[in-house]
Amino acid sequence: MSDMTLAIFVEAAAGKFAIPGVAVAVWADGTQTYACYGVTSLEDPRPVDENTLYSLGSISKTFTATAMMRLVAQGKIDLDGPVRRYLPELVLPNEQWTSEMTMLNLLNHTAGLDWRLIVDTGDGDDALARFVARLAELEQLAAPGTRTSYSQVGYNLAGRIIEKVTGLAFEQAVRVLVLEPLGLKDTLYAMGDIMARPAVAMGHNADENGQYSIARQWKDNRANNPGGGVASSVADQLRWARFHLGDGRAPDGTQVLPAEILHQMRVPTAELRSSTLGDAIGIGWFLRDVDGVRTVGHGGSGNGQFAELLMVPERDFAIVVASNASPGGIPCNQAIVRWALEHYLGVADRDPEPEPYDEGRAAGIVGAYENDAMTFTITTDGARLSLEVLLKPAIRAASEVELPADYDPFDIGLLPGDEYIVTSGALKGQRGFFTRDDSGAVVGADLAGRLFNRLS
Repeated sequence: MSDMTLAIFVEAAAGKFAIPGVAVAVWADGTQTYACYGVTSLEDPRPVDENTLYSLGSISKTFTATAMMRLVAQGKIDLDGPVRRYLPELVLPNEQWTSEMTMLNLLNHTAGLDWRLIVDTGDGDDALARFVARLAELEQLAAPGTRTSYSQVGYNLAGRIIEKVTGLAFEQAVRVLVLEPLGLKDTLYAMGDIMARPAVAMGHNADENGQYSIARQWKDNRANNPGGGVASSVADQLRWARFHLGDGRAPDGTQVLPAEILHQMRVPTAELRSSTLGDAIGIGWFLRDVDGVRTVGHGGSGNGQFAELLMVPERDFAIVVASNASPGGIPCNQAIVRWALEHYLGVADRDPEPEPYDEGRAAGIVGAYENDAMTFTITTDGARLSLEVLLKPAIRAASEVELPADYDPFDIGLLPGDEYIVTSGALKGQRGFFTRDDSGAVVGADLAGRLFNRLS
């Protein structure tokens, strides 16, 4: 496997999916390899390299979870302890469910919390405290521990708990607990620090004609830093992956985490059903079996920026990919990861084939669904099913910045049981499932770990 071969594929993938700038880092056979192509911005083009900063979106959750596990190792947090032990001021609509919620429920998305609460509580050090004070407005989906539902809110709560336990602002706590011990100097939260760096990737969003505009909002507001606020380079992220492949020691030999606690993070704690995220959740990581090997990883999406980090511990392998355009970023990253798995490890990652169109099954799922931020509409032309996922107009109207354009509708195909797969478009390969009530009627749909409730 030559470096040039990887570089050729990355360039081809960037061209196929119309990505201005892609950065890739691979750890295989004890060697690190970088392959970068394109520019940081179409308005101010600078070459992308392994040190270019990208917005990593939800990969940020792995840093929050690891910081939390350092506090667990220090005896300052009990994973099985109630959240209320650390946040007695927490108020949510269902008092019984709130009192039952544990720290582990936050970290493995089993707290029964909705995806997110769309509020901006400012850029001050009190952003997370003010966010927690607004959570009486949040919908609770289920009793803790009864289902998995991907939640940004759960990680924001974890971030606030880290603040209270350490006495530090969240970002400073993560820096002290994780970033500084591991020498991750290019992993940052503050916009001032990010934009002071010489090479920063800008997100790009395509309009209905395929023309790109620069995403003016570079990252989410500060209260969402625990679940989505990290900016980093693929070089730093490869160092991060190598730490999680190791024994808990930093490059200088410092024991940052006991090996058993580090490895505990990739032990299944909750199963996932028909999810592209994985087959199970560890602590901060999604776990998936691919062609006979266990993979450990996390992806992230921002405003016109997308990232993927995947490890194969039994083969001491890791790959990090970052791209800076929508709608092609997710399929571009997926193509590069799959190519690397096959060419470095001989591991083939392929989508399951949907079943033939069934009019009866289609009739049971066609309709409108929604969650706090998006609508989810399934239609049929009598021969195939289509899915349209849109940001709610009220969310767009309330935003002070330009938000990413909605994706075009996708084709979907049904899998055995109540599962389905997206078969076209920017989310091709994404899987989900439908839930039913006691009468057998479909009442909800899951996509990417997020629940959409069916409208009557």
